[in-house]
Amino acid sequence: MGLYKDAIRDDRVREYIPAVRTVMSSGLSEPDFFVGRREIQSFGPLAPADQIFVERGAYVLLDFGRELHGGIRLVTGVGGAAVGRIRIRFGESVSEAMSQPNQDHSIHDTELDCPRMGMLEYGCTGFRFVRIDILGEPMPLMNIIAVSLMRDLPRVGSFECSDPLLNKIWDTGVYTVHLNMQDYIYDGIKRDRLVWLGDLNPEIRVILAAFDDVSLIPKSLDFLRDRTPLPQYMNGIMTYSLWWVINQYDYFMHRGDMEYLKQQKDYLLGLVRHFSEMIAEDGTMDLRGNWCFLDWPTNDNKEVQLAGGRGLFAMMFKRAAFLSAILGEVEVAQLADERNQWLKKIVPDSLGYKTAAAMLTLGEIDDCTKVLTTNPTRGVSTFFGYYMLLAQPVQSALNVMRKYWGAMLDHGATSFWEDFDLDWVVNSNRIDEPPIPGKKDLHADFGKYCYLGLRHSLCHGWAGGPSACLSQKVLGINVVEPGSKRILLKPNLADLEYAKGTYPTPYGPVSVTLEAGKAPVVQAPSQVSIDLVQD
Repeated sequence: MGLYKDAIRDDRVREYIPAVRTVMSSGLSEPDFFVGRREIQSFGPLAPADQIFVERGAYVLLDFGRELHGGIRLVTGVGGAAVGRIRIRFGESVSEAMSQPNQDHSIHDTELDCPRMGMLEYGCTGFRFVRIDILGEPMPLMNIIAVSLMRDLPRVGSFECSDPLLNKIWDTGVYTVHLNMQDYIYDGIKRDRLVWLGDLNPEIRVILAAFDDVSLIPKSLDFLRDRTPLPQYMNGIMTYSLWWVINQYDYFMHRGDMEYLKQQKDYLLGLVRHFSEMIAEDGTMDLRGNWCFLDWPTNDNKEVQLAGGRGLFAMMFKRAAFLSAILGEVEVAQLADERNQWLKKIVPDSLGYKTAAAMLTLGEIDDCTKVLTTNPTRGVSTFFGYYMLLAQPVQSALNVMRKYWGAMLDHGATSFWEDFDLDWVVNSNRIDEPPIPGKKDLHADFGKYCYLGLRHSLCHGWAGGPSACLSQKVLGINVVEPGSKRILLKPNLADLEYAKGTYPTPYGPVSVTLEAGKAPVVQAPSQVSIDLVQD
């Protein structure tokens, strides 16, 4: 029970995270004073070792070891002025904490007053590094410690294989999405602390593969449904309303929550009828001038957008037909199936773009494997990278994960980024080191569209797709009956010696163990049937 009947209870947990190293400092008598310190409460009198005096003009730049969501707590000691003045800069990279960080959606750079013999907490953002500058009178500091605000969600899903890099990629992808599971499922924890319906789909797939508590999925889907009366579009983007249907399908197939699906009926049927009017019997599409947004790298090419959009429409109609039939709405189910078939009458060229190739493949309009496997790490986006991985052979997908997502890890990432290009790492510094003369700044010098320079988010949930893909393509887990009651198991080790993992279902986890040259070992709850298909 809460203390206040009209209060909103926060389901998240606060934890204090000590600094792991001092990156840079100036004017500190003990530069590593705050490293590893666990003090969270001011007190007095103090022994000399309990605090340090930090002079005006001094600063310290601390590394907390991993991307965090939350802020920091400063614990001040005895002596000095009654009020001290400081500047706080948060950074997802060292260069961000040393510069003038972007302030969109969360404050990363501010000046504050600190009380003597007290505690000051500030911040609600994503960060790994914090720089504190003393602007006023000398200040007695007992500690600078991070405050993490996260949901305490045990991982029921797991993945482990003979390649340590893929294990790290799976873990980092899940951690990236977990960081974004805040009040709702956010796009990013520094910038884009918002519910974006299209961006949600890779995150939802990761959540379903990793966690048993999936309550944020319907909460987030309902959040925008209730704020988007028909015929308006989710987030003002036509394609994001298509993604709402796909998200509903993915959630229903995993959980089988019929009561929840019934609550979506009117909205779902309204969307299907609305979008069916855009598809003609000859397969042509009239999108009525609406923005057919897929991902930012394809945003400047309308022909590619329409090609990929055709695949996305087909994916939506196929799932809408299934959900409508489950709801007993036969007429709408037939309408959705008919439009899906009409879309297949025209097979557009992907023009070599992997985004369009993935959508055309997954929408069952064309097999664009050759496009996806030609220079496979060129033209990858962290958002649509998930669909690119799904749409290509397992071995090729693993190679892309290793080279593309692995390169982020090689350059200091502890969560995956809003976008990335392998060309960026040429003669560039790591994000966990200060800018180096003669080298590019990997955070500040790259990016475009909405992620230019330091505005670029280094913790974006849509980039976690490889985690869901490893569970689906290597372990081979494909849910084919609502409520995870039947799973089609199509394991593929590719070049791996072994792989094992678990996948959450409403009845408990399914466990899969694979070893080269041996039959798969599968354990499943009695309510879940397994259909094993081996190549």
